[in-house]
Amino acid sequence: MVRRPPREGCAAGGLMDLDDAALLRKFLLGIGGAMIASQEPVDSVKLTLARVSKAYHVDDTEFIVLPTVVLVQVDGVIQGRGTIREGAIVTFRFDQIAELHTVIKAAERGELEPVDGIRRLNEIGAKRPRFGWLVRTLGHAVLTAGLSLLLQPTWQGLLVSVGLGLFIGLVKLVRSPSLQLVFPVVAAFICALVVFAVAEPLGIGNPLVLLVAPLVTFLPGGMLTTGTRELATGQAIAGSARLVSGLVTLGLLSSGILAAGTLVGATRYDYRAIGAQELPWWISLAGILLLAIGNYLHFSAPRSTFGWVVLALVVAYLGQRLGGILLGPSLSGFVGAVVVAPVVLWIESLRRGAPAQITFLPAFWLLVPGAASLIGLTSVVGGNVALDAFWGALAGILGIALGVLIGTALFSAVRSSARGIENFTVELPVALASPERSGLWHRLIPGTRESLWRARRP
Repeated sequence: MVRRPPREGCAAGGLMDLDDAALLRKFLLGIGGAMIASQEPVDSVKLTLARVSKAYHVDDTEFIVLPTVVLVQVDGVIQGRGTIREGAIVTFRFDQIAELHTVIKAAERGELEPVDGIRRLNEIGAKRPRFGWLVRTLGHAVLTAGLSLLLQPTWQGLLVSVGLGLFIGLVKLVRSPSLQLVFPVVAAFICALVVFAVAEPLGIGNPLVLLVAPLVTFLPGGMLTTGTRELATGQAIAGSARLVSGLVTLGLLSSGILAAGTLVGATRYDYRAIGAQELPWWISLAGILLLAIGNYLHFSAPRSTFGWVVLALVVAYLGQRLGGILLGPSLSGFVGAVVVAPVVLWIESLRRGAPAQITFLPAFWLLVPGAASLIGLTSVVGGNVALDAFWGALAGILGIALGVLIGTALFSAVRSSARGIENFTVELPVALASPERSGLWHRLIPGTRESLWRARRP
């Protein structure tokens, strides 16, 4: 298809037919709601909707985007008829995000009729996972195993993490909005109950570090980082809402852990974060590979994105290790975020790349902003340690968010500079442009500008 021009008789950006305006409004509304379900920041949603509107030659648009609401107004003639899409507990899988990315690219080029775009969005929303429940449950266990190896637990702790990962992966398959509200507390309570009960007999090390792996898909690390980023970019309402929601989720998880610790009589020392046991260097590489495989299976990611996810994980891990060596553990996440943010955006810009959300989320898990907060909060409440642990965890989250901002800005600056160099041209005015060379007969006439007789004058 080709880009659709404005309707005959209407200038670009002028008044639209009411039916066309309503159709485009529905299409933009669907794109905005789908991007929210993909956990996109609100500023990114607004920019995308603006680009799509421009592609369809409509400039008179207004957008209000919040984490659970999208308001779209198209053309001044229907002012006050904006449509609100109420947010629900819906989160897109990676295969749905990849297809949405394809639809958005086509819409930004104006190559998709709004009615066809609405139909494709509905198909994406109703799409079933590529893998069955058993494969997705095993994928969550593999994901848990990979993160356990990256957190360096004991081998006994690795086995416990895999078992709990199977349980959590199975529980997460239940689709019930009412039950989803209590899942974090119940999951944290059951996992902590098992870990505290077997920690001393099996010698699995620090229980809190071990609890991070099976609970990682509940941790609001991405939400906290996105909320901090939105606050930094001036999106106060959206950023505050995400931060409050993330902190409430952390509080629920910590409450479940504390309740389990109280029930089994765990001492205060059990809550405190201690140094992780050192394992061979190749364990981290195996953990990265397992984390990518588990992510691929559990979230039904497209096949073409697996290699990109591995690349993002390796870059995040190396950046975090480098930051730990140069700046210390508290700023290691900052360096990792600065390094990985341009990489995932570069991957997204490639023709056969992957959407940034698909590669960002596993990298967030590797940087573990939510895990640091969970350990810090639980240590303060349950272990009666200094507040420095919790504030240090929050500083780590802010560092990761700041790293994402800096990395994104660096990528945008480099990309804009490259385009400027590539497209740099200076065109002469028409009057000074080189004229076409005259014919031979014209050049034989004396007195003309290109006359051969003029050139022979002494």
